[in-house]
Amino acid sequence: MFGGFDGDFCLGLNLGSQPHAESIEIHGCGSTRNYLNMKFFIIGILALGFVSMAAAQHGAPGMGAETIHTPDQIKWQDGPPSLPPGAKFAVLEGDPAKEGFFTMRVRMPDGYKVPPHTHAKIEHATVISGTLNFGMGAKFDQTATKVMPAGSFGYWPAGMQHFAWAKGETVLQVHGIGPWSIQYVNPADDPRGTK
Repeated sequence: MFGGFDGDFCLGLNLGSQPHAESIEIHGCGSTRNYLNMKFFIIGILALGFVSMAAAQHGAPGMGAETIHTPDQIKWQDGPPSLPPGAKFAVLEGDPAKEGFFTMRVRMPDGYKVPPHTHAKIEHATVISGTLNFGMGAKFDQTATKVMPAGSFGYWPAGMQHFAWAKGETVLQVHGIGPWSIQYVNPADDPRGTK
């Protein structure tokens, strides 16, 4: 029938060769026609998987062409307005105000303080330079913080009350899934309410 072979076939698969792994064996016997149908079915599933992955990567923000930001190319601007005056920020990827992945950096002068606040989503932070002092709770207490020197990474859950202050000029990289937001524990601390 196909290539001079028209008899029965048997297919065997054993995935249990790893120590302490459960043995998974699949055996099947059937006609050449069933074998060819199975072969085309598997090829079709693999092709569909590759097409789906390519489409997902093509459509995902930040995927596709590379984007590199060297320090001299980062465009700093005042704000954001949700943080106390004196900070500068730069968006490196995405848009923190919209749904989707984002990466931004915040540059804080020596002694800069962020009063107790929460975020609606998990926050991931990496200290690029300087020192960030991170504390938890509803009251700002400069003596009750954990020191995060350059190179430190931390993340905290949505809704966790926390605060921070910078020792030396400090650059913090924040990344996550937007929209990014900040809610101050004490509304009087919110710079968006002051004119």
